Amino acid sequence: MTLSDMPDFAPDLLAAFTARRAERVHTPVIQPADPFLDMAGEDLRRRIFLTASETGTSLCLRPEFTIPVCLRHIATATGTPKRYAYLGEVFRQRRGGAEEFYQAGIEDLGERDVASADARAIVDAMEILRLVLKGRNLSLTLGDQAVFEAVVAALGLPVGWQKRLIHAFGDAAHLEALLDRLARPQPVAGLDPEIEALLSADREDDLIARLESRMEETGYSTNASRSPAEIARRLKEKRALAETRLDGSALLLLREFLTLRLPLAEASAALAGFADAADLKLGPAIAAFDARLAALANAGADLSAMTYRAAFGRPLDYYTGMVFEITAAGGEVLAGGGRFDRLMTLLGAESHIPAVGFSLWLDRIDTLRTRRSGEPA
Repeated sequence: MTLSDMPDFAPDLLAAFTARRAERVHTPVIQPADPFLDMAGEDLRRRIFLTASETGTSLCLRPEFTIPVCLRHIATATGTPKRYAYLGEVFRQRRGGAEEFYQAGIEDLGERDVASADARAIVDAMEILRLVLKGRNLSLTLGDQAVFEAVVAALGLPVGWQKRLIHAFGDAAHLEALLDRLARPQPVAGLDPEIEALLSADREDDLIARLESRMEETGYSTNASRSPAEIARRLKEKRALAETRLDGSALLLLREFLTLRLPLAEASAALAGFADAADLKLGPAIAAFDARLAALANAGADLSAMTYRAAFGRPLDYYTGMVFEITAAGGEVLAGGGRFDRLMTLLGAESHIPAVGFSLWLDRIDTLRTRRSGEPA
């Protein structure tokens, strides 16, 4: 599918968006790069096409729609709740497939009934895919970063380690590497012996004085963005994190949690059983999970046909809670989405705006439709 050819099922998508009271919006192809570089995650950052304005401002070709739609909402000072729909080109470096392709989707901003909004996003994505794929079997996998965060917090890890693990959620290799470090702590490498000795002796005043002296000797102090006291604090934090060890039983519990994979209909009972057996207090996170499942059931979703994976996440840093992906017969991802409650504030919204949404990969959908019709892919 080339950019000169709008997919032939686009009118069906636009009609489906209108039926769901989602207002179609347009965002510029050229976007400010910093929001994507700061908030989108490493996977997307390395795929962005970057450029710069005449004044040196970092710009990029639009790599996705969620951030542009949110920025537009903030700029227009539109009230909430508000549902937006989009359909247009995105640009990403990819190992396979075109680097210019179409995406469509819905962003649901400001709905305070979080469970219902989550359920609506999932059901809308499934129904729209069924509409354009006409009966093809679909599989949905759901994860929940909020439940993972609750488990990590209940294990009593330092906040720094909690942030590291949460940042790695959904990246199996990265997460496993961090768990290995928690099992076998390593000293901070490359520290000056004198600095190391002052850290070990917890002589903070002497450490600050030595750092200040070192900065003056090297001339670094005139351009330093951090004071000696700030550098000393960061060194202490880094050393403390490096020396943190998660005891064997807690590490086993975390690994056990990450292996959970079962039909979504059975997930609430499994999570409650895990929390009780491990004596972990996960009440609010599980209550929110249960409310979402109840909303899905009320919306007519077949929970037994959906899968919950405790370790499942999506490679975008702005997600905060529920995440999901939809595939056909174990193939490529056709739709993906989730909750991103912190993104609006990070982008400049004056008040907290809960948000959830999903995107559809139209080139992959088009390939499936073509194969189904018997034409060459």
